[in-house]
Amino acid sequence: MARTRSGLAEYEAVVAVARLGSFRAAAVELGMSTSALSHAVAALEARLGVRLFNRTTRSVSPTDAGDQFIARIAPALGEIGQAVEAVNSHRETPTGTLRINTSAGAARMILAPIVLEYLRRYPEMNVVIVTEGKLVDIVGQGFDAGIRLAEAVPNDMIAVPIGGDQRMLVVGAPSYFRDSPRPQVPDDLLGHECIRARMASGSIWRWEFECRGQAIAVDAPGRLVLDEMTLMLEAALAGVGLAYLSQWSVAGHIAAGRLVPVLEDCSPPYPGLCLYYPGRRHVPAGLRALIGLIRERNAAGVSFNGEIPIS
Repeated sequence: MARTRSGLAEYEAVVAVARLGSFRAAAVELGMSTSALSHAVAALEARLGVRLFNRTTRSVSPTDAGDQFIARIAPALGEIGQAVEAVNSHRETPTGTLRINTSAGAARMILAPIVLEYLRRYPEMNVVIVTEGKLVDIVGQGFDAGIRLAEAVPNDMIAVPIGGDQRMLVVGAPSYFRDSPRPQVPDDLLGHECIRARMASGSIWRWEFECRGQAIAVDAPGRLVLDEMTLMLEAALAGVGLAYLSQWSVAGHIAAGRLVPVLEDCSPPYPGLCLYYPGRRHVPAGLRALIGLIRERNAAGVSFNGEIPIS
């Protein structure tokens, strides 16, 4: 029987394409060009003499032979990766790539104080952050960790709090309040022009409050519906209407007088962001280093209010 030889990179390419269902997505994850990845898979197929994928202009799926092949090599690749990580754990400085899935709002919050500091401390580490509105299976999608609000972290994951509690505020520009009275209770919002938030599910986000121990949810009315918090902030600054945004994202504008907060007594704090990861796996050295940095910040009492992810 002819002996076949192949590099681990080709096997990793095949497994990534099968998992993600896309040559382009697999190339991004592996840090290579789509053409290089396609050539690697084609070269392996040529050596094996078997087609591993059915390709169309719209989809990629494993053939029966591909399914069998991937089922055998994927666990082996996982073992090799864990072996490499185990060796790296003995290094003074971790090396490799850390892949994190989060929301756009959470990514904005953690980028400067955590991720950039992490890169400064560990120059041999790379960080790939993928932002999505919806929760994903971080294990199945090949991520080392996720960052979401504490209430959204899956029960089977280990969670590490990031900073302290968060808080949402209703804000409006001074120009808006020249023609409209400030709301005194949440129900007053029904008579105001509000900038509404569309969630990833397609539903409209109801503004949630707590007044004297009573939970209140308001379907805030308004003609403008947006699905990105930065756009909502821009609209609020322009005086279009009231917006419901994180204290972290509006604090500077409030201090400068560009925005005015209202209903503060009905805007209590809530549990903030957590980094989470599967506990049943070996924790990579790079992820352990990130967890250490987060816990260091927490121990020092460093907190921040982050923008709520729409999910």
